[in-house]
Amino acid sequence: MQRSLRYLIVLMVLMVLTAGLLYDITWHPARHERMPVICNPKDAAPPLLVPGQALKVMTWNIQHLAGKRYVFWYDMADGSGPDERPTPEDIAYNLDEVARVVRDEQPDIVLLQEVDDGAKHTDYTNQLALLQERVTDLYPCTTEAFYWKADFVPDPHIYGSVGTKLATLSRYRLDKAERLQLPSPEGHLIDRPFEPKRALLVSYLPLRDGGHLAVVNTHLGAFRPGDDTLQRQVAATSQLLTTFERGGTPWISGGDFNLLPKGQYEHLPAEQRARYAPESALHALWEKFPMIPSNEDVSGEERRKWYTRFPNDPRVSGPDRTLDYLFYSPTLQRVDGQVRREDTLLISDHLPVIGRFLLPGAAQ
Repeated sequence: MQRSLRYLIVLMVLMVLTAGLLYDITWHPARHERMPVICNPKDAAPPLLVPGQALKVMTWNIQHLAGKRYVFWYDMADGSGPDERPTPEDIAYNLDEVARVVRDEQPDIVLLQEVDDGAKHTDYTNQLALLQERVTDLYPCTTEAFYWKADFVPDPHIYGSVGTKLATLSRYRLDKAERLQLPSPEGHLIDRPFEPKRALLVSYLPLRDGGHLAVVNTHLGAFRPGDDTLQRQVAATSQLLTTFERGGTPWISGGDFNLLPKGQYEHLPAEQRARYAPESALHALWEKFPMIPSNEDVSGEERRKWYTRFPNDPRVSGPDRTLDYLFYSPTLQRVDGQVRREDTLLISDHLPVIGRFLLPGAAQ
């Protein structure tokens, strides 16, 4: 009896130590937290937005600067991709390429996803800081928020630290920013702490006549059969945008939504459909708010120019689906929209989406 009791005590101590170690190496963010805003003007304070002005916005998942010369383990539905990390040379090259495209387009606001910081497979570098060095003259204000972070992930493909964040760069002044955590999969008790914790990064740009423009940056989770997490993430996003709308706050929301537009599921080859549901959860947003690309854009004769995803899958020879969007308040007027394709196909497995808008006038 005494021996059994000793074994039980030892087992309990080991369990407590294991739980403590698990907690220590994983990340436990608050569900709602203020994020630092950094503005580094060289000559003058960043300008304020003016009601009625034109505004150019770009969203781009830069795929941690990995590029297109790989088939990573997660690029195949069965996890069979042979590659686990890009080379330092490819990371450096794609960093310069991202900076080149951003400098050429010169959008007023840039929304980036899959920006690494402290990740083993990208040499622990802060990719946003490296990009800022190349575009700081254009974007004095930035904010960022992690959505995947851990000191150690025991997955054999990773076996080290991870760090991935959303980043927003602005030509105009940012007053404040906040991270709003989105619903997460239930998951296994052991696996759950190591999973990404998807979020909305909300930035507030002051308007000259008072009030703010809210800019929401996000990267929603991947589809899992029998799991409603994506639907809950879309619902949470919709609730926030509806709150802005009811409060009279103009807004723009962009990012990688990991969801197809209307009718695109049927056009994918059968082997490419496993990552998506036949009915896209994105309808909860497009039924309420305008988006770029619109469902009309992606279903017309020129639908191929609106594809934003070029998977690192050897069975796919070019962009073949749309996963990245800019949603915007109906109080804004769409002037133009495009997917920059010609010179971005090899930089990332996503293409940048660009929209031009007119902000509401002073009388609105």
